[in-house]
Amino acid sequence: METDRYAYTDTRRAEKAGSWYEGDLDKLVPQLNGFFAKVPETVDGSSLPIPGARIIIAPHAGYDYSGENAAWAYSCLDLSKAKRVFILGPSHTIGFPGCRVTTFSKYATPFGDFTVDRDTIQRIKEAGEMADMPTENDVAEHSLEMHLPLLYKRCEQTFKTPENFPQVVPIIVGSTSRADEKNTGRVLLSYLKDEENAFIISSDFCHWGSRFGYAVYTVDGDIDRLKSLHKYGPRPSGPPIYETIQLVDEAAMDAVKSGSHDAFVDNLRRTGNTVCGRHPIGIAMAALELYAEEVDDEKKSRFRVVKYNRSSEVVWPSDSSVSYVSAYAVL
Repeated sequence: METDRYAYTDTRRAEKAGSWYEGDLDKLVPQLNGFFAKVPETVDGSSLPIPGARIIIAPHAGYDYSGENAAWAYSCLDLSKAKRVFILGPSHTIGFPGCRVTTFSKYATPFGDFTVDRDTIQRIKEAGEMADMPTENDVAEHSLEMHLPLLYKRCEQTFKTPENFPQVVPIIVGSTSRADEKNTGRVLLSYLKDEENAFIISSDFCHWGSRFGYAVYTVDGDIDRLKSLHKYGPRPSGPPIYETIQLVDEAAMDAVKSGSHDAFVDNLRRTGNTVCGRHPIGIAMAALELYAEEVDDEKKSRFRVVKYNRSSEVVWPSDSSVSYVSAYAVL
């Protein structure tokens, strides 16, 4: 019988350190400091962090690609009252319905370990009828890990010592329906309302290119008339491909900013945009929509996008790119 080689390990190691991001602190620290230094001192007219901004959307690619973008969301994130941080990210290594939770008690980073809030994990697991994530897939999954060094830096800025750092609540999201997302959002609502909780929603946006199975193009700017380009086809004679990518991303971002979970789900069905964290975002939007009904304040509960960029500017059908978005909402 094959055994899980991580089954007897209590700490999830920093699997991507040294590959997706620097594992050497002498290199990682100046890199992260450089990302944060490029964020303006004020965003949306507010000093940073933005008071009450307890939930963010941020990308999870290698730091050379998305680290500078992610720093915008993390600079906005208000951790001042946080005792726990929920991290919701999509599964890239195994398919499953619904959500799964970690079985580890600690998540390692090159800086030090985060403690997992096992009590909250158990309550969420029972309330949401979630299963455990297999440890080997938990270790292999990058969508949560890529946030931990950034979160650690923000915790260092907010709290005096690691002993005061909030615990983490890692949730890996598989395939979810519209109804599933609404149900999970309802499970998270009470935690969203509690100022001692912060939330990180992990997602990249458009994955464009034949290797992603999504190579759409519109010659006239109409995203309802997208056509697929052949990988070895000619360069379009109309607007460059990256303009189409921006159009479908802007439509998705508009849906995120709308505050309507249904609008977001409908938009992705309309365009097919390959937003890898669409289900974590959907859960967050479903929870925020319920929250908005209670607070009745449009200045709260609505995501605001603060940064958008792409890994490359695609002009040839054989090219590819991934889009990155940073956003926050005040609760």
